[in-house]
Amino acid sequence: MFGLNRGDTLLLLLVAILTALAPFLLNPFPEGSSLAQFNGGYPDLMQRFVIFGIFAIGFNILFGLTGYLSFGHAAFLGVGSYAAIWMMKLLTMNVIPAIILSVIVAGLFSLLVGYISLRRSGIYFSILTLAFAQMSYALAYSVLTPITGGETGLQPKLSDPRVLDTMLGADGTSRANLFGLEMGQSWQMDWNGWVFTFNTGYYVAAFVMLIAFYLSIRIFRSPFGLMLRAVKTNQNRLNYTGVNTKPYTLAAFVISGMYAGLAGGLLVAMDTQVGPERMFWTASGEVVLMTILGGVGTLIGPVLGAGLIKYMENILSKINEGLLEKWFAFMPETAGDIVVTVLALFTGKGWHLTLGLIFMLVVIFLPGGLVGGLIQGGRRMFRTGDRSADRKVKSNQTPPTSTPVE
Repeated sequence: MFGLNRGDTLLLLLVAILTALAPFLLNPFPEGSSLAQFNGGYPDLMQRFVIFGIFAIGFNILFGLTGYLSFGHAAFLGVGSYAAIWMMKLLTMNVIPAIILSVIVAGLFSLLVGYISLRRSGIYFSILTLAFAQMSYALAYSVLTPITGGETGLQPKLSDPRVLDTMLGADGTSRANLFGLEMGQSWQMDWNGWVFTFNTGYYVAAFVMLIAFYLSIRIFRSPFGLMLRAVKTNQNRLNYTGVNTKPYTLAAFVISGMYAGLAGGLLVAMDTQVGPERMFWTASGEVVLMTILGGVGTLIGPVLGAGLIKYMENILSKINEGLLEKWFAFMPETAGDIVVTVLALFTGKGWHLTLGLIFMLVVIFLPGGLVGGLIQGGRRMFRTGDRSADRKVKSNQTPPTSTPVE
């Protein structure tokens, strides 16, 4: 189906089903229960799951296939966001032109950055990309303020020209839409204490994420992807055989940058405000963590890593000492205070400690990431099952009888 083999088709269908049912799957607890704090099925968080999933998928095409570690991918995310917001200010609030322009501008910028950075490899390549990202952040923050809005950023205003909307006689609103269907529009369904929210923007972003995921599968399975794997395995050997690897690595870098620009454009489509913080080095480090946690070089791993980090950022960071005291009120006062004091270090503002511990555990015990761990666990279970079956067969076999020699 769609030019994919059976395994990849099943994986794509699984991702499609999970994204479609996300409002249900991410709200496992009733609205009024004490565990409702852990529900993640609200529009803003679900949108970030799929958008940063796109960001991580694109980064994985570069890092997972070629082994080139970029510390500057946030620059393409930010450039794509600024391109999208200017399209909304000047042309139309329809998200399609904004998303298209964000991909194009990010692709051109990544072509420039990649052409220079890929002259080096290893840590030198990583430092060059980091330098470009920090220069981009500095330009957006303090130098190009007429274009970027500086520290306050940019957002659509009613006074913006929006030429295409004016020509079509639009009502002059400054809300992102898809042919009149607003991205912020939501519907709620109440069922026995559960509240499920269905958001237009989420399903638009999820549909784009499915297309991006499908394209990444085709890239991974293509001869181009095979060549990128060869570059990761031994680039020097390819060079000695006369193969020029630079066009392949540059193409991978540009594709990865276009994915980042797509994510930036979708961020603007969901929340029409852009600031230079999207280009800061911490945003580049975040996508590296997403990919490593999920599984470098795997298809679905970066999506899982992005979902895990964004869930922790939005859920664990909201758990404060007051909520912890409420949860552990049943314990004796001294024991409860100790538990609350310890857990408070890993929640609220300290949620990064929890992320750091998880990252350490994954790197030490699951070097293949979450997906690699699941695959290893499945293989061990099958091996255990096969061994037990072999033992059972052997135990049921009748031992050979020896005949006396006359």
